[in-house]
Formats: sequence, C-alpha cells, structure tokens
Amino acid sequence: MPPQPAPTPVRRVVTQLDHRIEAVTGHGIDTLWAYRDRGVLDEPHAQLVDRHRTLASAQIGVTFNLKLLNRLTSGEFPVDGALLIRIDRTVDQLEETADARDAAAEMVLAALEPIEAAAESTPDKGPLSADDQAALLAIAGGAKLHEHLLTGRASVAASSGARIPYPQMQQLECAGLVVRDTNHPVHAGQPVSLTDTGRAALLDARRTPTTHAPKSPALPGAVPSAPMKRR
Repeated sequence: MPPQPAPTPVRRVVTQLDHRIEAVTGHGIDTLWAYRDRGVLDEPHAQLVDRHRTLASAQIGVTFNLKLLNRLTSGEFPVDGALLIRIDRTVDQLEETADARDAAAEMVLAALEPIEAAAESTPDKGPLSADDQAALLAIAGGAKLHEHLLTGRASVAASSGARIPYPQMQQLECAGLVVRDTNHPVHAGQPVSLTDTGRAALLDARRTPTTHAPKSPALPGAVPSAPMKRR
C-alpha cells in the first residue's frame, strides 16, 4: 500500500483586522498567539489576542458557508426543490456566521483602538538587549530565585532549564520589568514573574518602526458590513 501523504497543516485564518494588529504591535499574528500562550503579553494585548482568536474562528464559518454556496450554485447539481432548499439554508447560515464575524470584529476593534492610541502618544523607548530579552522570555515561562543554604549564592532557574545570572535579575527587577514573590523563603525558591512593564518591553523588543496601517478595513465586506436581507 503506497504511503499516505502527510496531512496539510491547518493555517491560521486571515481576518480583515490582521494588518492593523500587526502594524501597531510590530509582530505577526502567529507570534502574538504564541506570546499569549506563554503568558508574555500584558492585559490589553492578551485581551486583544483572545478576541482576535474569536474573530478568526468566526471567519472560518463565513468561509465555509461561502464556499458551500459557491459549490451549490456552480451547476454541479441538478436544479430541483432539494437544491433550492439547500441553497436557502446555506444563505441563512452564511448570514448568521457573517453576523457573528462582524460582532467579533467589533470586539477586536474595542480592544485594538486604545492600543493604537497609546502607541501614537508614547515615544519610542531604548531597545531591550538580546540577553535581557532572552531572560524575560525565560521568566515568562516560569522561574524561581534560589539561594544555596551553605554558600549563600543566589541563582534564577527557569522552567525551561535556562539559568539567569542573579545580577541580571536584579537589574531587571530595578528596572521594574520583573518582580519576585517575597512571601516565599528564598532558600525554598521565590517565584519570579514579569510585570506589566516587563511584558510591554518584551513585546516591543523585536518591534521595528512601522507605518500604521489605514484604519479603514482593507477587505471588501469588512466591519461594519451591510446586513444581508432574508427572503
């Protein structure tokens, strides 16, 4: 039996707001989704990504029903009562999924516009060094500060296995980028986590200067779209 071809990987659905999200953050959507899963994003950006995922899911429904409608009206099937019923049902489903998509896009806009406004009013900061960026990424995945009982030497161990020099951790702490939980004894391990400032700095670390995309949706039928009339 000949080997079966490998399944085609599922690609993320492109939405009508991707270009604006990427322009204001300086990161691709896939990177932002990965950062969200790792707990790197601050609350405004995390909320934006969560709402974008809802929009992407809604767009899948629109695309599916649109393709189905195209197939039903392509001439592939005999025109009879059964086909007309399927077409009518698919049009109704397309309308419902388009309404869900538009509602999801409105929610994305509500989270996106304050970020765009903040980006326009905030001056560019100095770049984060590659070492500090790597340290923040490691801490985002979970890290603890330990102090050896006998030697008194302190070290920061990340869940990923990375080691962060204690002086570097102190510098990040003084800069307000990380914080440690002093409710835990240091010899047992004090959890170290990113502050909102640290998350924002990490998000900006690889950001390159970009021109903000136009705020009018780039794709036809983007939000807000005219409602479809039911028959």
